[in-house]
Amino acid sequence: MRNQIKLFSLPILALALALSGCAKKPVKPPPRVPEVGFVVMKSESVPLPIELAGRTSAYETSEVRPQVTGLIKARKFVEGSLVKQGQTLFEIDPSLYRVAVTQARANVASAEATAESTAAKAARFKPLAEIEAVSQQDYADAKAAARQAASNVNQTKAVLETALINMRFTTVPAPITGRIGRSLATTGALVTVGQAASLASIQRLDPINVDIQESSADLVSLRRTLAAGGAKSSSAEVSLTLEDGSDYGLPGKVQFAEPVVDQNTGTVTLRATFPNPKGLLLPGMYVRARLSQATAQNAILAPQQAVNRDAKGAASVFVVGPDNKAISKTIKADRTVGDKWLVSEGLSPGDKVISEGLDKVKPNQLVRPVPAGSAPRRPGGPGRHRDTGGGPGNGQDRPGR
Repeated sequence: MRNQIKLFSLPILALALALSGCAKKPVKPPPRVPEVGFVVMKSESVPLPIELAGRTSAYETSEVRPQVTGLIKARKFVEGSLVKQGQTLFEIDPSLYRVAVTQARANVASAEATAESTAAKAARFKPLAEIEAVSQQDYADAKAAARQAASNVNQTKAVLETALINMRFTTVPAPITGRIGRSLATTGALVTVGQAASLASIQRLDPINVDIQESSADLVSLRRTLAAGGAKSSSAEVSLTLEDGSDYGLPGKVQFAEPVVDQNTGTVTLRATFPNPKGLLLPGMYVRARLSQATAQNAILAPQQAVNRDAKGAASVFVVGPDNKAISKTIKADRTVGDKWLVSEGLSPGDKVISEGLDKVKPNQLVRPVPAGSAPRRPGGPGRHRDTGGGPGNGQDRPGR
């Protein structure tokens, strides 16, 4: 009897186990549609910045040189100080030039006296010549002597003026306003007219020039782009980065570009001028200049995080296509503008480029697009999780258990 009961209970137990296994088998949920953020492409005018190397140079430079020969009597400036135009820098011994002025004045006085005498004689001979009391030849000689004496007065006056100029040159003035360097001549040194060595050098540093080097190839490319109409000329404003990596702060402007190419470097020099009220920029400093020579018309900018590149460097993006499917598009993006890629081919205004949730996207996959930046953030605090189940609590945060 017990054996019969055991035989009868075995099928029932097997059936119960089978039904129990079926009841606990999980049901596979349908695949979730990933949520992605997109940016709508639009055409706009975009300045195309470039960064080039440059060197600072003084706005004006003047070499102080003597214009008369003599011994330096005194130096009238502090080395390294700011000097004003016309300020006396050196004094040259004026003794010989003072004597030359005195002599020239005496010669003028003598010439004027002779001129008065000859003019009076010519005046007396005129009526006598009319009545033939004196010969016409004597009258002509008297007139010629008067004219010669008047000319001699002018000559002596010119000599006097030259002596006065040389006397004035014994004080050497600053030709421009600027920062003067060290003195290259000391008190008691003999200086001569036309000497090779200068007495000092003055540099005007406010404003200050920055000579920027641009390759001739880039300049030709720019001019072709402008000629084709794909871009227009930008403003001439320039900003500087100093040698320590800091920003200079004050903007400058491009003044001109040299019309020749340096044969040694293959570059063209652009000259920009910057205000330098605090004297922070000094001649010879290495700087980096940022400027925009052209503005691209109808340009499209794509977020950098949206652009993928393969092993060969080809760029592509995912866009939201028909029926909310992610479509891969090959684009041409050769340069960045700020934190975005400048797209020259492959995208059109109105395209929805996926920039968020790219790790979940595959080609032709169904997605749920939302504007970039509008997707809710997952709470990051401990003890909280996101409820993904159905019912009223879906999408709400609730305390973990």
